[in-house]
Amino acid sequence: MEQTESSDRSRAARAQLIRRLFPNGIPRLWCPTLTHFSAAGEFDVPRLRRHWQQLAPHVRGALVPGSTGEGWDMSDTDIQRLLAVGIEAAKAMDMRILVGVLKTDLPSMLECLDATMAFLRRQAGVSDSDEVLRRTNVVGFTVCPPKGSHLGQEALAEALSRVLERGLPIALYQLPQVTDNELSPQTVKALAARYPNFYLFKDTSGTDRVARSGLDFEGVFLVRGAEGDYTRWPKSAGGPYDGFLLSTANVFARELDLCLRLLDQGRHAEAQGLADRLSRVVEGCFALVRNFPSGNAFTNANKVLDHLMAHGEAGLARPAPLLYRGVRLPIEWIERAAALLRENGLMPVLGYMQ
Repeated sequence: MEQTESSDRSRAARAQLIRRLFPNGIPRLWCPTLTHFSAAGEFDVPRLRRHWQQLAPHVRGALVPGSTGEGWDMSDTDIQRLLAVGIEAAKAMDMRILVGVLKTDLPSMLECLDATMAFLRRQAGVSDSDEVLRRTNVVGFTVCPPKGSHLGQEALAEALSRVLERGLPIALYQLPQVTDNELSPQTVKALAARYPNFYLFKDTSGTDRVARSGLDFEGVFLVRGAEGDYTRWPKSAGGPYDGFLLSTANVFARELDLCLRLLDQGRHAEAQGLADRLSRVVEGCFALVRNFPSGNAFTNANKVLDHLMAHGEAGLARPAPLLYRGVRLPIEWIERAAALLRENGLMPVLGYMQ
């Protein structure tokens, strides 16, 4: 009985937190936004703003920075500079930001959390944490488990408990491609029962063990970060996820939003047809960038596609996009991605920068 009462309190406190952070409900489609550069480490701010304007009608929540935004590569100073641009854009477009705390060990996570909150307090001009988040359109922080294949569930839970004990709104991010480990469904359930400030769980593993476990996570919002099978996973189609947090929302925000709405309306065949076209392009582009030594697949594939969405056919005559450290992606990728988009009826004649 005591455990049930504690669980009920945690569920109620989490629901109250979600209502405060998201008066209109948590967005079902989130985007780990790309970071555009004019030179190595130099943000292309007009392009960043225009990209956010393109996303805003369809994506109401952004992860800044995520893996797709090159957050693992950036210095803390550059991350804060990027956040300042993102906060300005989010406030102008009524979007919400999850701040990516992309660190691989517990001391660095805690240090980054404290430094980021200090930065946000300066941005907001107030000290109260809740008011700081409200004024900056920030709805919490995304944290991965500490890195290490040798770490067991107890060690992972202990580290994440230290983060959650800060009392800030937290999204946990399952990213074994970087951390070399996975949180078990039982560990996620235990953390959900204990910490009502843990309100969102993102899984990019592709195995979906947590969501498919059937366990009760007490109102934690589950979002899928792995690409493909877009019509299989939402709850509106009988799947286990409340929504998506997808790198390809940078490119296909309108189409992914439409896919969710078609499923809501029971128009499964139309949703599947659209999802199949998206999947062919996405799979083709991820295969294209697979072995490139710089950046990561999420960044590189989406930068190639976003380049064409921004410039349309004219993008074939423009320099290819830059990564954070100044590496320019191969121009032949742009040509092959354009062919994939054309084959699937997704190539714009004019891009959003035109």
